[in-house]
Parts: sequence; C-alpha cells; structure tokens
Amino acid sequence: MAFKLPNPDQLQQLGYELGMNVDAAEAHEILDYLTKLAPAYELIDRLPDVPLPVKYPRTPGYRPDETENPLGAWSVKTDIRGASSGKLAGRAVAVKDNVLIAGVPMLNGTQIFEGFVPDSDATIVTRLLDAGAHIVGKTVCEGFCVAGGSATSDSGPVEHAQLPGHTPGGSSTGSGAVVGAGDVELAIGCDQAGSIRIPASFSGIVGIKPTYGLVPYSGIMGLDYTIDHTGPMTRTVEDAALMLEVIAGDDGIDRRHVGAQTEDFRRLLNDGARGLRIGVVKEGFGRPESEAGVDEAVRAAAQRLKAAGAEVQEISIPWHLHAPAIWAAVTNEGIYHTLMLGNGTGHGSPGAYPVSVLNSLSGWRERADELPLTMRVTILLAKHTHENYHARLYAKGQNLRRPLRAAYNAMLEQYDVLLMPTTAMTATRIPGPDATIAERLDHSWQMINNTCAFNLTGHPAISVPCGEHDGKPVGLMLIGKHFDDATVLRAGQAALNTQ
Repeated sequence: MAFKLPNPDQLQQLGYELGMNVDAAEAHEILDYLTKLAPAYELIDRLPDVPLPVKYPRTPGYRPDETENPLGAWSVKTDIRGASSGKLAGRAVAVKDNVLIAGVPMLNGTQIFEGFVPDSDATIVTRLLDAGAHIVGKTVCEGFCVAGGSATSDSGPVEHAQLPGHTPGGSSTGSGAVVGAGDVELAIGCDQAGSIRIPASFSGIVGIKPTYGLVPYSGIMGLDYTIDHTGPMTRTVEDAALMLEVIAGDDGIDRRHVGAQTEDFRRLLNDGARGLRIGVVKEGFGRPESEAGVDEAVRAAAQRLKAAGAEVQEISIPWHLHAPAIWAAVTNEGIYHTLMLGNGTGHGSPGAYPVSVLNSLSGWRERADELPLTMRVTILLAKHTHENYHARLYAKGQNLRRPLRAAYNAMLEQYDVLLMPTTAMTATRIPGPDATIAERLDHSWQMINNTCAFNLTGHPAISVPCGEHDGKPVGLMLIGKHFDDATVLRAGQAALNTQ
C-alpha cells in the first residue's frame, strides 16, 4: 500500500480522537507542511525490508493427521536439515510455533494467523541448523502464548503424554508433550511467565529459562520486550546445557543484553551437590493453590541434596509474594502494546521487527471475537488500565522490578541457588467444552505464581523432575545469579542425581 497523507477531514477526526481541536483552516495548513515530509515516508515504503537470513533449504512441511499426532502437539511436521557436523549433528529438534521459520506456516496458537508463512528464520533457528540439528516440526502453543494450560489453542487441546485428559503445561504445550512422550529429546520453548518451566514441571522433563538476554529473541513473537525469554526443553540436563551452548550469545540484533556470550555450560555438570549453598525459599511453599504433596516432594528433594553434601537452609524472601502482582501490571499492558497496538512486532526497542507478522496480524480488530479468551480478558483489562490510569500502573510495575530483583540478589550473595516448587500443583485436567470462564482462566493462569517472578528479574531458572504426587510429576525449580547459568545447570543435575 503506497503511503498517503490524510485529507483535511481525516486529520480533523484524528485530532478529535486525540483530544485536539483542529479546525478546518489549521488542518489545511498542517497538511501543507506535512507534504514536505511525505517523500521520506514514501522512500521507506519503497525500500526493501531487511528480514533475518535464511541459510538452509526446506519445504513447507505438512499438518499431521490424528494418527500421526495423537496428543495434538504438532502444528507442522518438517524435514529441515542443517550443517553436516556440529554439536547437534543429526539430533531431532522441535520448535515452538511462535518462532519464525521461513517457508513454514506459523499459527502461534490462533486461527487469525491461518495462511501466514514467515519469510525469515529466527536467530536460534539458524544457530540450531548451523550446529547440525534436524528440525522435525513446529509444536502447538497456546493462543498468542498467553496461558499455562492447554485450553486456548485454536487447533485444539494438547494432551499430556502419560496422563490422558490433562495438560502437559503451557504455553509451550506441544514442546512439553513431544519431549514428555519421547517423540524428540530436544525442543525449544519460550517463556514470559513460566512457559518453559511449567510444561517441564507438569511433563516430568527439564526446562531452563536462561538469564534474560543470554539467548537472542530475534525472530520470535513475544509479549513484552522486558520479559521475553527462549530456551531448551529436554529429557536431560546435559542436553539442556548442550542446546544452550548452541543458541546463546549476542547476535548483534537483539539488544536485550549486548555482549552476552555463549560458553561451556556443561563444565560443572559433574561437580555434584557437595559444596553447593542452597536457599529454600519458604514463600514458594504453602501458597493458597499449593498441593501438599508437591511441597512435600520438593522439600524431600532438598533434603536429598543436603545428604549429598549441599548446604541447605530455609530462607525468607517476602517480596516473592508480590511478584505475581508486579508481573500482571507489566505484562497485561505490555501485551496490549506489543500484540494489539504493535500488531505483534512491539514498539520502541531496537532489533528485528518481523514486518510479515505485522502484515498478517494488522486486521485483528476485524476478527477480535476470534481472539482466545485469555487474550480478550488481558486486552480488555489493559486498555482500561492504560487509558484510565495513564499507564501509571505499568510504569510502577516496571519500577518495582528493581526492589524485587534486589531481594533475590541479596540472598544470592549468600547462596549459589534458590530452591522452590516450579508449580504449586501437578498437571491439571483440561477443561471441558461446558467449562465456565473462571474455570478456563484458572486452568490458564493458576500455575504461574512461582515462575513469573524470574521473568521480571531475569535470573536463570531451571525446572527438573524431583518425584511424583498422586502419580503425576513434580517439578523442582532452582534459580541462580545473572549469567551463572552453568551453576543452575549443575544444581539441576545434582538434584536429578540424588533421586
């Protein structure tokens, strides 16, 4: 669409919508001046876009039928082969369906994207392929990734591999399910409130949310620039560390953390529990939504680590209880700006802007009734808070991140890692078609209260299985210092070794 300035009547209407009184004469004078600026916008419109590079051949793949996709976890099956050698040579990898892969359809959990095919590869996709990975498919995610359960994707619910009728955890639902089922050993998840760690907890697998900015987010649909993370979901801690080595490091595009470096994240995995200083955060236990069996399994895991030589002490971080409120204030308006006003591309941050995503999502207002329930509720509330509180609650939420971060940092000066349940409950049942709005929203959001804190603070956090409650996996979360992901991985491996 060629660039055009508004006509005088349209300019007056724009002024009215912005609370300005622009009379007819003023409108003509303004437009006379703006004609001098129009060529600049016309030039931008004519110049070619600069999508992220695509290095390896592929076909669009195909949507598998029920016989090939019994859990509903695969969005697209693909056969994209990378370099002939590398750390992941020949290893099958699944990629969450909010990550751009050029030439392969992407839904991001919503029919609003039906027919959308990206024109570029996310940085992590190129890095996986450069390391020799074989990308075998894209996995279903919750609608716009705004849910921790399995009730919002327009392709239907994703089922837990071992617990029929239960969610594998979201929003990286498909990645949790296919790794939990053993279909693949390696997958990519994305995490704004726990969407890597929640499915790791529910599905009995390993998932690490790296330090904020360690892994570039270029070419991935996010929710808010300040909370977006991406990372590995695997069967083992060693594979999580291996994947992190491949995908970590500054790409020169994403400015979340300039100069972030990859490293040998496996170097501490065999150091064991002896000498580790572990702080057990009491506010992570005994929450209103907590299952007693979950708390018991996690505390038992902490005692096993102590028996294996770790120094384990209970500590108190009262600010941890404030984290969900701070997260809500930041994330709701962040989603409103990133997805609704920015048409999926965000605003005000340097980096890669996927124009193809913007073009596909720009008509969402004509299809707003098709948005998932979680998204509709989020943007209704966010529009209210933004317009009636003038973005003050978002601003205060961002400011409150500092004392929240400082509270954890103070304890991380004394301890190598902090410990708590990943989720306060085990995998929940997927709501039926007659479920109430409250039941569907509880299913989507009730599990984030421990995990969301570290999207705000940026600390690395891993979930590893530590036992079972009522025959369902229980996840143990370990949190470390910024850019000390190697110690977090060491602690995760030590926890698994004590079982």
